Amino acid sequence: MLLPLLTGIALMMLNVVLHALGTLGLIRYLGRRYTDDQGKIRAHKALSAVISMMGGLLLLHTLEISLWALSYYRFLPQNTLSTWEESVYFSFVTYTTLGYGDISLQVPWWRLLSGIEALSGVLLLGWSTALLFALVQKSWRDLVRQQFCG
Repeated sequence: MLLPLLTGIALMMLNVVLHALGTLGLIRYLGRRYTDDQGKIRAHKALSAVISMMGGLLLLHTLEISLWALSYYRFLPQNTLSTWEESVYFSFVTYTTLGYGDISLQVPWWRLLSGIEALSGVLLLGWSTALLFALVQKSWRDLVRQQFCG
């Protein structure tokens, strides 16, 4: 029981670090590309900034899901998930908490790993939602100021 728990915690921490570095990189990129000298998002680039953020976050989540899939594919005992595609599918369904139930881990203690992945997905998807909301809010505020306050 201890090994699956430690493995899940390690993967979750790796995902958190990856997510932090990825979102920091996205924020820096968007700041350089879409803001003016005062740090305001240019009105004509607001939609592009939101789309770029969304695309970056989707890539980041796909990478995080792939790390979980790799752990399922390579390190699970008894080769529970037999193909890479099956591991990626199971990881996407678990990370997003869809939980179709058509695939499940057969080794009892290793089922803890999928629960930790689901928790990780909820937290990191929430983080991304908050970040995207903050960008939309800032874009809207800057657009209103540029249009009505000169």
